[in-house]
Formats: sequence, structure tokens, C-alpha cells
Amino acid sequence: MISETDLKHLRRCVELAETALEKGDEPFGSVLVSAAGEVLFEDHNHVAGGDHTQHPEFAIARWAANHMAPEERSEATVYTSGEHCPMCAAAHGWAGLGRIVYASSSEQLAGWLIELGAAPSRVRNLSIQEVIKDTVVDGPVPELAEHMHELHGRLHRAKQ
Repeated sequence: MISETDLKHLRRCVELAETALEKGDEPFGSVLVSAAGEVLFEDHNHVAGGDHTQHPEFAIARWAANHMAPEERSEATVYTSGEHCPMCAAAHGWAGLGRIVYASSSEQLAGWLIELGAAPSRVRNLSIQEVIKDTVVDGPVPELAEHMHELHGRLHRAKQ
């Protein structure tokens, strides 16, 4: 179930994704929120420089592992503009983070990439639940997914 609080944080993720796009990067953004509702960390994609591991979800997992106790991590929520890729899902699982809420799914993204004539990803399109277990996952959110579709369209039309 997506709450108004979830929507607020997801909207911030979409803003961060748009910031990434404006900086010449792929449109992805993520926010880490404590059990008390405090935003602890936020970031956007930084893969334009060639290091394709610079995803915001991976940065969140690293930050959380270095700054939060295990119990705090398990009670935190990660909000993200797009469902975690397998690398980020594994990092989330290894860091012991809690709930994940995303605006658009990896399945939606794969469809958009086909529609846009973009090259397919070298990494398999797996859902978060196929990579990690025992994590509550909510998403996609249709109205925000449509905004993400538009951002990915802008990215790939600019590349043509």
C-alpha cells in the first residue's frame, strides 16, 4: 500500500532523476528514510563518467552500512524512481536495509527501452524479489511511472 508519505518521498526521487538527466546522466534518483521519517541520504545516478556501478541505490547501501546500526537499517525505507537493478538489490540485501518503494518497475523500463530503440542492458532484467528475500517491496506507482517514462524518453531521444 502506497501512502501519502511514500508519494512525497517518491516525488523527491523523481526530482532527483530529473536532476540527473539535466546533468547528462541517466534519470534515476533515490532517498533513504529512517523509521522515524527522517531523510538520511539521497542521491542520483552518476554513471555518465563510465562507472556503471554509480547507482544511487548502491550508494545508499554503502552509506547505510557505514552510518547505521543493523537494526536501524532493517527499519529504514529506500525510495527510488526505478526498481533496483540486480546489483543494487543485492547491495540492499547485504546491507540489511528494509522496505523498498519504487515509482517504476524494471519490467516497465525494459519495455520503454525497446519502444525507444535503445540498446538492451547487458544485465538481466530481474525483479528485486528474484534477487533478495524477506524484503517488503511496493511499486510501481502509475502516475509517477508515467513521468519516469517521459524522462527516459528525453534521455534516449537526445542520444539519437
